[in-house]
Amino acid sequence: MAVRERSGGTRASQRPLQWLAAHPPPGRPTRWLLSGRAWRSPIRGPWLTSMFGLVLLFALPVLILTGLFSYLAYQPQFAGNAQPGDVGWLHLPYVSWPASPSWLYRLNQGTHVVGGIVLIPLVLAKLWSVVPKLFAWPPAVSLTQLLERISLIMLVGGILFEMITGVLNIQYDYVFGFDFYTAHYYGAWVFIAGFLTHTVLKVPVMIRALRTRSLALELRTPPSRTRPELPAAPPDPEADGLVPVAPGPVTVSRRGAFALVASGSALLFLLTAGASISDRVRATALFSARGRTGGSGPTGFPVNKTAESAGVTDAASDPGWQLQLSGPGGAAAVSFSRDQLLAMPQHTADVPIACVEGWSTVQRWTGVRLADLARAAGVAAPGTAVVRSLQQGSPYSRVTLNGDQVRAGDSLLALMVNGVPLSMDHGFPARMVVPAIPGVHATKWVSSISFAAAAEQSA
Repeated sequence: MAVRERSGGTRASQRPLQWLAAHPPPGRPTRWLLSGRAWRSPIRGPWLTSMFGLVLLFALPVLILTGLFSYLAYQPQFAGNAQPGDVGWLHLPYVSWPASPSWLYRLNQGTHVVGGIVLIPLVLAKLWSVVPKLFAWPPAVSLTQLLERISLIMLVGGILFEMITGVLNIQYDYVFGFDFYTAHYYGAWVFIAGFLTHTVLKVPVMIRALRTRSLALELRTPPSRTRPELPAAPPDPEADGLVPVAPGPVTVSRRGAFALVASGSALLFLLTAGASISDRVRATALFSARGRTGGSGPTGFPVNKTAESAGVTDAASDPGWQLQLSGPGGAAAVSFSRDQLLAMPQHTADVPIACVEGWSTVQRWTGVRLADLARAAGVAAPGTAVVRSLQQGSPYSRVTLNGDQVRAGDSLLALMVNGVPLSMDHGFPARMVVPAIPGVHATKWVSSISFAAAAEQSA
């Protein structure tokens, strides 16, 4: 009885799939696409798909981890520090983002952005290799295959969404009409769920396919000796759908396909990476919207937002500007003019400014250590610091730094850069410079800093 019930339940669960198989979409073009005769490339097959998939299997986790680390660097446990802020049960474990090494965020975000762009040709090649499966009918013949198709939708939709919106963000082209950071965060989780599910389901298929051909041999095979893959024996429904039903003539070998993808990735690397690697090769980053510009002279390095676009020109140029310092609960409030800050002990450090869009720059900053300013506010052992900007209406006009960032020896309220006063666009009269933080947390046009004691922070 139990056996009959299980088999009856299986048949009932498969009835919708059987109905789909018997009712393909109408229309001759649709039937032609579903028949598989539209996809004739003789190099397409499970082995080529698996080779592309093998590289992505190792590359995509790097993008996932660097993306999640980038969000952690914003310190989302502090109100207003990250976009999005409250993500409910999707929040990551809260950590105190370190202030050393100073290049930590620069390396992380450069890897994330440049790596994501470099992988675009490989992702497109992988999608090309599996396009016959996207038109297979019925979409699934079993519940397991249905789960695989759902994970494929999440995987393909997620990675295309993340890459397209990511590239538009790098170009500062927000044509999509929604908040990029919020959408990118939630979209990442859709992609991660699809990637993990698809990996579990498809890795055994990939391993079987990789064993059918030799990579070394394929790399020595010219188009004249390139042959289509043979259907699996015994038949494998997960693999056979990729083998062309009626192969066309060979126009490129599998070696040529690899070379095309590799050269496309190399070209994108050359057009992008300069903005992340060094100021000396910044001019090569033709794909970077702002990472190549900034003018000339000691302050001739890029900015994301000018003083005029931030609406702070009048306030920042006011001769009466003073920095407001306070301790816990607003106690020991003191103020300093720019001249008084310049009269305090100065510290000089080479610290990078690294932006979420992937570009970065290393400059020599001079100013007052945050730890010295904390002592001036009556806080001998500082914990967190809340920094406010003259800029109004920005999500990052108020930023909280953790205790390690405040106490770091190279954490400065910078007054000079490369031996000259800050320009207005670079944060005059004073800006934050803290190692290893996202560029938007290096607050420009600082108006006040409120320090908490370390004991208060831990409490």
